[in-house]
Amino acid sequence: MTNLYRLDAPASRIAATFGAEAGGDPWTGDYVAPARPAPIIVSDGRSGSRRYLRPKLWGVPPPPQGDRPVTSVRNLESPFWIGTLRHAELRCLVPATAFALWSGQAGAKKQRWFSVPSQPVFAFAGVLRQGEDWPCFAILTTDANRLVEHHNPSAMPVILHPEDYACWLSGEWRDAVRLAAPYPSQLMAVGDTPPV
Repeated sequence: MTNLYRLDAPASRIAATFGAEAGGDPWTGDYVAPARPAPIIVSDGRSGSRRYLRPKLWGVPPPPQGDRPVTSVRNLESPFWIGTLRHAELRCLVPATAFALWSGQAGAKKQRWFSVPSQPVFAFAGVLRQGEDWPCFAILTTDANRLVEHHNPSAMPVILHPEDYACWLSGEWRDAVRLAAPYPSQLMAVGDTPPV
């Protein structure tokens, strides 16, 4: 799973893309790594009629037996996640412009950047948690599609189609969980550097 993504767009453009209110978010574009803040999109709860851009830290506090922040959610039935996932108000959109994975043989691995050309700013499915000092988020993952699997077979982030944003933010869990599927390979691109 990725531990690095880029969000190369200012807060105003991100907010416009997702029909959200930017407020005073100072984001101007940068990379995002675990324990760094990044803007995410939240809604006003069940109605989902209003969306807001909010800064959160990437990586939620670990489960009792863990010792590192958790950046991704793979097992959607895990007792650690199921309560969070079933509450629409704890789901979020995680805007991105590209994500990185390592590809190649041990000792000769190379970073590869994946993007969605038709959506210069796209969204991962995310969930929220309250951290010790700051609200935080994690990204859902799923099986790698054919393009991602060719470079790194472990997993890929759940990328949402724009028409599914409302369902993820405010839909019933049984509908939202169906969105946790590999994004179509033919709609993605990969390169040695993030798209400009």
